[in-house]
Amino acid sequence: MAESESQEGSYYNRGKMVENFNTDMEELLEEMEKLTVHATWMAYDCVAIQTNPDLANAMQHLEDVFLMCKEKIEKKWQEVLLGSRGEEQKKEIN
Repeated sequence: MAESESQEGSYYNRGKMVENFNTDMEELLEEMEKLTVHATWMAYDCVAIQTNPDLANAMQHLEDVFLMCKEKIEKKWQEVLLGSRGEEQKKEIN
């Protein structure tokens, strides 16, 4: 009896390991896709800059503005997360 329960637990653990592996592989694949797109855009940017040097300044400006915007969004997202966690803790206390 204990042996069959042990086997069921073992099958469950293997199933979880396979599920975790699949999830990890999907995440890695998505990250590789993002890197591939980023590398493609970098190559495109290099060609565009070589044909139009003024474009480099415009692209640098766009990148700076994008990074500032991204930073603000991340800060706001952290505020939202911290705010929602605070509300959950208040609910747990009550």
